[in-house]
Amino acid sequence: MNAIPIRFLSQLKENNNREWFNENKAVYEEAKGITESFVNALIAGISQFDKSIIGLEAKKAMFRIYRDIRFSKNKTPYKTFFGSYIAPNGRKSISAGYYLHIEPGASFLAGGMHSPQSEHLKKVRQEIFYNIEEFKNILNQKEFKKNFETLGGEKLKRPPNGFPADFEDIELLKHKEFIVIQNLTDKDILSDNFFDYAIAVFKTMKPLNDFLNKALD
Repeated sequence: MNAIPIRFLSQLKENNNREWFNENKAVYEEAKGITESFVNALIAGISQFDKSIIGLEAKKAMFRIYRDIRFSKNKTPYKTFFGSYIAPNGRKSISAGYYLHIEPGASFLAGGMHSPQSEHLKKVRQEIFYNIEEFKNILNQKEFKKNFETLGGEKLKRPPNGFPADFEDIELLKHKEFIVIQNLTDKDILSDNFFDYAIAVFKTMKPLNDFLNKALD
């Protein structure tokens, strides 16, 4: 079922201008449609083990390909990737979820919580602080460690305000976001078993997402 349109994205990367894009609008629409179908299939697959996303549609999960260049030095008008955030309320969600990034030579699967607002970040840190063993057990699960090298995301250089600096696991509280990533090659993306592989990787993320979302409830 895999027909990820890597070729279109490669061509767009070499011709990131409005004239080329408009001339190839039909090719873009086809690539977008293929990706949308794939994301809908992913949503259906993930909903088998995460009921919170039942009812979500790919259209609400996928990010627009058009870049906001108003305040950017980079004036290229289009993103050279397809990105989709699978979580309650899709791309606008504040919840931890599952992210698919398709980009020639730079694709990846990710999960967790990216750039949470300060009020939500404080709740997550409190949840980790009071339930540190549960959190570490999630990070140390065999399948989790097999798929993800480490908990990623931006971190503070100093301990966050409101938490003891001598806390044994203060490094975990320094996180400003809580992300896991598995990088992919173009060969991975184009393989016949990519769908099943992605579902398996996303399933491994669920305990982390559940923990983070529990903090927001």
